[in-house]
Amino acid sequence: MSVRRETLQIARLAPKLLGDSADLVAQFIRGQLNADGGFRNRAGDSDLYYTVFGLQALLVLRVDLPVESATSYLRGFGAGQDLDLVHLSCLAGCWAMMPASALAAATRDAILARVESYRTDDGGYHVSRDAAHGSAYHAFLAMGAYQDLGTMPPAPDRIAASLAALQSADGAFANDPGRPHGSTPATAAAVTLIRHLDMPASPALADWLLARFHEGGFFASPDAPVPDLLSTATALHALSSLQSPIEGIRERCLDFVDSLWTSQGAFYGTWADDVPDCEYTFYGLLALGHLAV
Repeated sequence: MSVRRETLQIARLAPKLLGDSADLVAQFIRGQLNADGGFRNRAGDSDLYYTVFGLQALLVLRVDLPVESATSYLRGFGAGQDLDLVHLSCLAGCWAMMPASALAAATRDAILARVESYRTDDGGYHVSRDAAHGSAYHAFLAMGAYQDLGTMPPAPDRIAASLAALQSADGAFANDPGRPHGSTPATAAAVTLIRHLDMPASPALADWLLARFHEGGFFASPDAPVPDLLSTATALHALSSLQSPIEGIRERCLDFVDSLWTSQGAFYGTWADDVPDCEYTFYGLLALGHLAV
């Protein structure tokens, strides 16, 4: 099962906790759809990055996708010739949620060739083609893009070697080699890659992630000022992958996610946030999905 399908599968459990509020979330997400088939960023413009989260949220809530307008919007990007690795992965992810017949084989192959052009000398992936080393985040995106388009990256052993070099001194993972401390999103991405690459996972990874839990949520790093929803959702996802129980933190985590809920049917990213969007609302759904298990 692909990374995306795994994520959607668990996020589909969120309505168990949302109850009647699930309809409010669906209403918010539908309201983020622009006439051209893209979903709005925080400035209100259609944005491929936010579109992948908007489509995922609709799938999770079992709302019909705007296939006609979305495919028209996606075709405007061609084979992603003007996109960086982050947005290429979004393009692949969006196409994966459209009917299989909508994407021409030649376009699919061209998208993957462009993804591969971001391969680094150490076997990983990085959004900067000048980078000497891959990053955990960008390898995660590249893996997702390949899976979304029905295949796997070439030479996966080289991705594993690149990832191993990203282990931080504290036993977690960072996006650059030689770091003293890891980050929660990078470690969560690494945990997913480890499983999909059939690498052994250290039990210490779960301990490191759980040590980032304070005040009901997960912090992005040991020195982050407040917990955030992205780190919380991805940490819960990684802990599930590591088969680490969360019973001891479940109720406090639910309270934290609830503290980010808005009357609009969306979630803020942090306590300091004041603009809800598709991205963080999807992370809210993912977190609730894990907390519903």
